[in-house]
Amino acid sequence: MRKVLIVTGAGRGIGAAIALAAAREGYAVAVNYAHDAQAAGRVVDTICAAGGAAVAIQADVGDAAGVAHLFAEAERVLGPVTALVNNAGITGRITRFMEADPAMIAEVFRINVLGLMECCRTAVASFQRNNLAGVIVNISSTAAASGSAGDYVHYAASKAAVESFTLGLGRELAPLGIRVLCVAPGMTETEIHQRGGDGARLQRAAPAIPLRRVAQPEEIAAPVVWLLSPAASYMTATTVTVGGGK
Repeated sequence: MRKVLIVTGAGRGIGAAIALAAAREGYAVAVNYAHDAQAAGRVVDTICAAGGAAVAIQADVGDAAGVAHLFAEAERVLGPVTALVNNAGITGRITRFMEADPAMIAEVFRINVLGLMECCRTAVASFQRNNLAGVIVNISSTAAASGSAGDYVHYAASKAAVESFTLGLGRELAPLGIRVLCVAPGMTETEIHQRGGDGARLQRAAPAIPLRRVAQPEEIAAPVVWLLSPAASYMTATTVTVGGGK
């Protein structure tokens, strides 16, 4: 059967790197995006130019109807979905908790936690409908372990929820042969910090990382694609930290 992967938030950064790496491993890729159609189109064009198959699908993963559309369109164009990477996420504004807007915190949890859960629910239903032992990889953050005091404890809390959810869902679905895993990246060279209002954060953080540098998106994509593969067939309900030693 054809390997069909949905990557949420795949227009840029880590998501784009995952989509490209998975395509090189033979996956047909549904490149989900929220707003930037041009960026998602470039990822699709790169995959197709190399002989792969891909489609860009706009959907708000924090909305159940959007998630249903994403999966239905991916299956219509590419075939039954065999794997999912829940990469889409937002930090909200980088700020101390007492200055954080409650509406912004709610939006972070809508996308990072509730949206991710709905994507998992829809993926599992698809796997079962098509009699597939599918794989899900959720993207967390090393912020879940550190708490990110003074920066975005709301975001750290959302990612801790992702890791707890991965553990529980992975154990719940293991008897069905469906694997659920998580990758927790450390500081990575993407635009997410600029969008959070602190573009210099990576440069400040690098000296405290044992490897003395931040990651490139491709360095996060590699373990994600490995976890999707048969090489990781005895792994589930597990979070893998990719944090440069921190």
